[in-house]
Amino acid sequence: MPIAHSLKKVAKNVSKHSGQMHIKGRKFKQLNRATLRDQKLTERKRNSQEHKMKELESLRFFQAAIQNRGNSSFSMEEIKIFIESYLSRFDEELSTLRLDRRPGRPPTTRQQKLEQQLETDKQLYQTGFRVPDIRDKKTVENLRNWNGSPGGTTILKFIRVTKDSSDATEMED
Repeated sequence: MPIAHSLKKVAKNVSKHSGQMHIKGRKFKQLNRATLRDQKLTERKRNSQEHKMKELESLRFFQAAIQNRGNSSFSMEEIKIFIESYLSRFDEELSTLRLDRRPGRPPTTRQQKLEQQLETDKQLYQTGFRVPDIRDKKTVENLRNWNGSPGGTTILKFIRVTKDSSDATEMED
């Protein structure tokens, strides 16, 4: 008989038997393994969804940035300007939060989250920021026509841009 891995199946199997479970028993250990596996899968799913949402947010920013410009392609300097304007998207809100806070008081939760997000994005820019390759005319056209869905990103070509580099690294997706 195959081993049940999902929590639902293990719980159903355990509930069939009456009586208490012993802490060192086989059923208890099986239920414990299934619970831990379920928690691990839930955590991975949540992390994956957060990562996708952050990526879609940056793609929407780039789409809005190139939408009102008539260029069919952009240079590496323009891409870096777009990235730096993306990194400064929270500057106004952070400055108002800092001004609203009384001296000697700890920062608000919102301010801490924004500062952490900003620090993460800056670190990502140092190591390589994943952006659509808007040097390519076809990618610019596809990004302008993109409807915002995660499935629509498969037709876009991506590059990794670092702060110090003069050229980008091609990505295979």
